[in-house]
Amino acid sequence: MREQVITWLKDNVSDHRLQHILGVEQLCIELAHCHQVDPQKAAQAGLMHDLAKFFPPVKLLEMAKKEMAEIDPVCGTNPHLLHADVSAMVARDTFNIQDEEILSAIRNHTLGNPQMSDLSCIVFVADALEPSRGHTLELEAMRQVSWQNLYKSVQQTCEYSLKYLIQTHRTIHPRAILTRNWALHLSKQQLSLVNKNP
Repeated sequence: MREQVITWLKDNVSDHRLQHILGVEQLCIELAHCHQVDPQKAAQAGLMHDLAKFFPPVKLLEMAKKEMAEIDPVCGTNPHLLHADVSAMVARDTFNIQDEEILSAIRNHTLGNPQMSDLSCIVFVADALEPSRGHTLELEAMRQVSWQNLYKSVQQTCEYSLKYLIQTHRTIHPRAILTRNWALHLSKQQLSLVNKNP
């Protein structure tokens, strides 16, 4: 199955994107071991998270409209945001992935989602932190946090993306803010538990 997916990716994404995808797959496996999540599921979600990354906007909108009751206005004007949802459709229809947790992790890797599973959190974080994203001090510090506190890592990943979107004058999807607030709340909860039980 893995070789089949990689062969498909070679025909549908750039070499640079394939290196990113393989980096996400590997980091997903490592984070899954660290946070007691099924590493096989993490590997599959990581490998398939960007299946639709290079689909043209018209195709993304067309495919999304078939399954989504409505396309929200932000995605309607920024169809590239739909590549996560469409990648999950391709994973299901082309590679017969039926596990809803894996499909959700693929769907949630760009904007996140409040209440998302630990598997989704891992793919969300790995997408931002895999090695080819760079080695700035900020990214290295974020990578350290990803091993220690998954929710704090989701929060930081959201804030990192939001900063970039603000600096480059891009539209921000409300779900990205909801995800950040949810992760912030959980990471604070986790921290207070640690402080109560040193």
